[in-house]
Amino acid sequence: MKASVELSMYPLGREFVPDIKDFISRLQQHQDIIVEVNGMSTQLFGDYRQIMSVLTDEIEISFNKHGKSVFVMKIINAFLQQ
Repeated sequence: MKASVELSMYPLGREFVPDIKDFISRLQQHQDIIVEVNGMSTQLFGDYRQIMSVLTDEIEISFNKHGKSVFVMKIINAFLQQ
């Protein structure tokens, strides 16, 4: 099933830009999903299970590497890349 995810990361209690850039950089290394970035969020497009697997791994890495963060996500079961 194809899916689109809009994701925002909010690191807590520290300089947030380097943590967000690190997270996005890691997402972009996954060749099997499409990653688009704008000033407000990051969008992911591709297979639902692949996106969720990547997010599970990369969010856990961020928690371990950068400490407390909030992730806000919207998911739709459609490929909405423009």
